[in-house]
Amino acid sequence: MDNEALKASLLPLNANLTFEEGGEWVNVFVPYNELKPLLKTLQGEPALYFNYLFCLTCVDWKTHLTMVYHLTSLKWQHNLVVKAVLNRENPQIETVCDIWKTAEFLEREVYELFGVEFLHHPDLRRLILTDDFKGWPLRKDFEDPVNMIKL
Repeated sequence: MDNEALKASLLPLNANLTFEEGGEWVNVFVPYNELKPLLKTLQGEPALYFNYLFCLTCVDWKTHLTMVYHLTSLKWQHNLVVKAVLNRENPQIETVCDIWKTAEFLEREVYELFGVEFLHHPDLRRLILTDDFKGWPLRKDFEDPVNMIKL
């Protein structure tokens, strides 16, 4: 399925989708509260069958955070990037661990480095940093006086 056909097949799934033009893969924005139902459909729909979440990350834009999900269909060999904007002051979004097991680790990493709370995650705790570590190291407003990091 080429990118135009993929876009056409996505539009009936959610009326609030918006596309970001200019990339190798189809990039789509969805409201954060509509993300999980869309992702379940993308994984379960036989014609799409996005059965592999190979990257999940977050981007800090100073005014908001954007969750980014990279999906692929190993069966159909098409790729998709799904994005959702979060409130920077209280970033929360539903976990997708129940859709793709790979999300379990990736969501913990985003939680630790950006402070995004994944609702209903089975084991949301830090991976690398100590439990008493203050701040979110990959946010643009993070300052580390010991290592003199300031953006």
